[in-house]
Amino acid sequence: MSTTRPEIHCELLVIGTGMAGMAATLFAARRGIDTVQVGMTGEINFASGLLDLLGVHPVAAGQTWTNPWEGIRQLIADQPLHPYARIGIDAIQAAMAEFIDFLNDAGLPYRYEPRKNARVITPVGTLKTTYARPATMAAVDRALAENPPGLLVDFPGLKGFSARQIRAALEAQWPGLRVVRLPFPGLEGELQPERMGRRLEVPAARQQLADTIRAHLGDARIVGLPAVLGIARTPQVWADIQKAVGVPVFEIPTMLPSITGLRLRECFEQHFPQMGVKSHYQKKILAMPRRLDQSFIASVGGKSHELSVRAKAVVLASGRFFGQGLHADRHAIRETIFNLPVYQPADRSRWHRKALFHKDGHPIHHAGLAVDNRMRPADTTGRFVYPNLFAAGSILAHQDWIRQKCGCGLAIASAYAAVRAGRDWLRSGRSTQP
Repeated sequence: MSTTRPEIHCELLVIGTGMAGMAATLFAARRGIDTVQVGMTGEINFASGLLDLLGVHPVAAGQTWTNPWEGIRQLIADQPLHPYARIGIDAIQAAMAEFIDFLNDAGLPYRYEPRKNARVITPVGTLKTTYARPATMAAVDRALAENPPGLLVDFPGLKGFSARQIRAALEAQWPGLRVVRLPFPGLEGELQPERMGRRLEVPAARQQLADTIRAHLGDARIVGLPAVLGIARTPQVWADIQKAVGVPVFEIPTMLPSITGLRLRECFEQHFPQMGVKSHYQKKILAMPRRLDQSFIASVGGKSHELSVRAKAVVLASGRFFGQGLHADRHAIRETIFNLPVYQPADRSRWHRKALFHKDGHPIHHAGLAVDNRMRPADTTGRFVYPNLFAAGSILAHQDWIRQKCGCGLAIASAYAAVRAGRDWLRSGRSTQP
């Protein structure tokens, strides 16, 4: 009995299915690059759905930016090793515009102002700065400016979301909010956002919800709901409920994992096959890829080897510790797939500062893959390790995306730059130092 595993060939292998992996796959497919994507699908389910570009710099001072591009210019000047400095503002702008245009064309509309950050309400009622947000959340900025009478709705059984708590937190910024707790149509007991979203894709369920809200509307001119307005049909669900209630309706993100990340995942998974992408979700790289004739050959599978992928170039977007792109033991931090050099503090005792909330953060958050100007992982001398291996996303070194509020911008822009460099390499077939 033959034990030969199938082997597929491609120009580009994207490793990772988080935001950076999805963005790299998107950019590659739109450029006609024959692409295979491999990775587990869990990480993007924890995405907030908000596309942060840059909210805070410097983090020690806690300085926030209304215009994220002014903040990025300052960040590049202050931190020339930051991935944004490698990419450049023009490429970051092009990447964000192309990514958001795709979402809009794919039926998952987003709203943004090109030179201005926006505000959204968090599940605990605080205000968060972001760049682009789902269209269902875009009414928040205007409402905070105008303070119309509003109604916040929650549901018994939905954990981690309290309209009463949100109203209390927003009292100074938005007085005049009322709250109401309503039964959710067709579901009882503990409520999960995904089940709620699927339920509202049934027309009768959303009509029932709208009728119940309208009975409590009073003088409210806007209604806030947890982000459960559908998954695959969010624009239709949102439009129908607004029409039936008779006033604008906006969403507030729920605690993670939320369906805002699931909406993104399903959008990508629906459209990638139509773009020619061969995706292998819930599959991982089982061993360090081998090099042969300047190509990489990777064994891919679940618990066992199921197929081999031979790729002329690779974009590594495997994430940090949560995504298992990096692993820390008692001695060091290592990269888990290619065993690449990892920029990190000299020893474990320097990973963290003594104060948990130190204003400068912890050095371990800046650990990751150092790259050259073509997004290729580099060694301590700055020389690339492989000419046809590129990196993107949170695995990159010299950034602190959580505290800088730049996670999605970093993922999208670095994916764009990595694919651009990979396309150039595929076209030229040559490898030279920058």
